[in-house]
Amino acid sequence: MTLEYASRQHPGDDRSQILGALVKRGVPLSDAETVATAILETRAPLNVSGARRKAAEPKGTDMREMLDRVKENREENRQAIDRLMKSAERGNKPLSAGDQKRLSSLLDDQQQFDERVDELTEQIEMDERAAVAARKFSGATKPAHRSSENRAPMSGAAYVTSEPQVYRKDSKETSFFLDAYAVSKNNSPEARERLERNSRQVADARGQEGRALSTSNGNAGEFVPPLWMEDQWIRLARAKRVTADLAVNDRLPAGTDVINLPKVATGTATGLQGTQNTAVTNVDMTTTSIAAPVLTLAGAQTVSLQLAEQSPLNIDTVILGDLAADLATKVNAQVISGSGTGGNATGLLTLAGTNSSVWNGTDGITFQAAVLKAIGQVFASTFEAPDSLVLAPRRAVWLMAQRDSTGRPLLVPAENGPTNAMGVLGPKLATEGPIGRFCGLDVYIDGGIPLTLGAGTNEDRAIVFRSSEIRLWESVPRFEVFPQTFAQNLSLLARAYEYMAFTAARYPGAVSVLSGSGFTATNTL
Repeated sequence: MTLEYASRQHPGDDRSQILGALVKRGVPLSDAETVATAILETRAPLNVSGARRKAAEPKGTDMREMLDRVKENREENRQAIDRLMKSAERGNKPLSAGDQKRLSSLLDDQQQFDERVDELTEQIEMDERAAVAARKFSGATKPAHRSSENRAPMSGAAYVTSEPQVYRKDSKETSFFLDAYAVSKNNSPEARERLERNSRQVADARGQEGRALSTSNGNAGEFVPPLWMEDQWIRLARAKRVTADLAVNDRLPAGTDVINLPKVATGTATGLQGTQNTAVTNVDMTTTSIAAPVLTLAGAQTVSLQLAEQSPLNIDTVILGDLAADLATKVNAQVISGSGTGGNATGLLTLAGTNSSVWNGTDGITFQAAVLKAIGQVFASTFEAPDSLVLAPRRAVWLMAQRDSTGRPLLVPAENGPTNAMGVLGPKLATEGPIGRFCGLDVYIDGGIPLTLGAGTNEDRAIVFRSSEIRLWESVPRFEVFPQTFAQNLSLLARAYEYMAFTAARYPGAVSVLSGSGFTATNTL
């Protein structure tokens, strides 16, 4: 943060307000005092025009609210310019001297509004990038306390530091797991302080998402996992939730047990007016709603106290990795094949109203025809193009081996710049992204596609869909540790859980499911 920037951000603050702003950004108090002194000594008087005064933001205003307010004032100023110019046009005469002076002032104000919008936009982007960096690369942050010998000399800029993370992946000095256990066992104040400080760090680093993240912790050992755990959670989970990650994923709102999405059941209509002064087409719109119930997904693991206390490894990684992998599998299974009954979501394979394309062939050419039929079905139902084709691993490998009538692969390698190819195989296989394209669709491999479907319970399925029409909501994962009922065995129960809701029922016609005897286990490599 340079002195010029800090001075711009706090033009009317006194010393204490500047100090507070700097400390909030992570600047050590000793450095903050030096910076505040320099700001107050070097600040030049600002040339504040009428637009600047009008755009001045009250102290404590959220930066995005600031930006919205400046944009509103800029729009009012622009409208004033338009009114002045249109007045001159209507009178078909040049602007008077007074109007010219006013126009010049308005144009100057407009320029200053534009500059202020750019400043605020840039700062918001910087803050968001900083939050991401703090979350992903927390190990690279400078320590909050540095010796005077290592402190860089100040030359008009302050080095912004941040408080080290309470729990770090590469450190065994503190353990989230053991602190959660200590709070659950004897309500340790030191462990609780570390857990609550970690919750605040997570909320700060999440930025916008942090607003919906509660930092209040329960008495039964429930706490927000540390930042590195959340990153590790995502990294471990994505390999097993391919289809779930293709959905539009939103944070689940707090305090609700069902998500209701409005839906237009029948729309309005227009028509040709046969003759003048006759009634025009008048059709009332009718609406309904789609309900996505909130589900609870959880996993638990019993851990020996000896492993937690004496292991040379960071036990947090071991416990979380196992629970996260299982939880990810369950989320993906709900998205693909949830039954819609007994507390389950309604998955893509069980959703009523989807399109069906039957494939009973044994070769790639007939499979291609079935995929093209599925694409046409989505177009006919939604007037929009699908974008994704999800296959079971065995079906994807089978497709890679298929040839056309001239012996050319249906999925042509991308390295040599293929032409006239119905499908292109990417340079490398991926467990998280597309492996290539087929019939204009991104192709994904998902091990969550069931292999026991059909009359012979030996069929898999292929799914064609438009990913923007399937919606998934998830809460922040939670982590708990309980010694109760396991004390006699010197064991602990580690439990992870999250809430989710899923629906593809807004436009079921945006999904086509391919089935048939071609998907049997015998028709594989």
